[in-house]
Amino acid sequence: MSRVAVLKGGRSLERAVSLKSGARAEDALQRLGHDVLPIDAGPDLVERLTTLAPDVAFVALHGRDGEDGTVQELLDVLGIPYTGSRVSSCIRCADKVLAKHVLRDHAIPTPDWHAFSETAFRELGAAQALPAIEQRLAFPLVVKPASQGSAIGIKFARTAADVPMALVSAFSYDRKVLLERYVPGRDLAVSVVEDGDGVPHALPIVEAVPTQDDFYDFEARYEIGRTRFVCPAELDDDVAARTSELALAAYRALGCSGFARIDLMLQEDDAELYVLEANVVPGLTETSLLPQAAEAAGISFDALIARALELALARA
Repeated sequence: MSRVAVLKGGRSLERAVSLKSGARAEDALQRLGHDVLPIDAGPDLVERLTTLAPDVAFVALHGRDGEDGTVQELLDVLGIPYTGSRVSSCIRCADKVLAKHVLRDHAIPTPDWHAFSETAFRELGAAQALPAIEQRLAFPLVVKPASQGSAIGIKFARTAADVPMALVSAFSYDRKVLLERYVPGRDLAVSVVEDGDGVPHALPIVEAVPTQDDFYDFEARYEIGRTRFVCPAELDDDVAARTSELALAAYRALGCSGFARIDLMLQEDDAELYVLEANVVPGLTETSLLPQAAEAAGISFDALIARALELALARA
């Protein structure tokens, strides 16, 4: 058995979710017989990792530092194998704008968008371009910070009057924001897990159906009862197959490894599919989608955690 450092918590806005994911991973690792070393990532992270000298790190850090390649780069420097994607993939996936450019370069459909930095608005007059963007994308628009996860900071702009406040909200979370064409339809998620040979496989599709609102936001994701999850999603066979194929294509294009979750929208009027983003450190909470998809595929939570650990050690 291995000495496993479980990295959780941290300083991102998803800290509370990360602590829950980490705790569930720790319980599973203990049941599997590993020596578990819980670490709430902070200023002493490198010192603790150096002192504890784990065989492998299980990354359960969501958002800033955990999904953007920061902690992965530190682990590479220290020579500690870790679960999930490598640094370059984490960087691509954490930046929604960069990820969308990668998807577009690989001919993978993603909703049309325009992105601006805070500097562009303050110093280059980008606000004057908003009418043209609004006309091009049409309302409603989705306004979101470029690097937050779990739907944090995302706002709907149903009319031009809603855009300024939506931008203020998004800029409060990040220095870069994007305005994206809204895709009305069904919110789908495909978790991808690699087998022992490193071949990625799509797990059963999960559909998130909010029960109180028309938007799957942060609260709807993590408050029990706010969302009804259907897994496997009730889709025609051809739509389900296209969804899985598109998710695998996005997984490969973005350079993910180990496991990841790909979020998509199924447009309601023509059944066209669009990839929204990829999550390289999916949640492991009771309401998270990766564990639900694994269970539907006959993979227990403990087996899922064991697979992630085996892949990390095999890659090392």
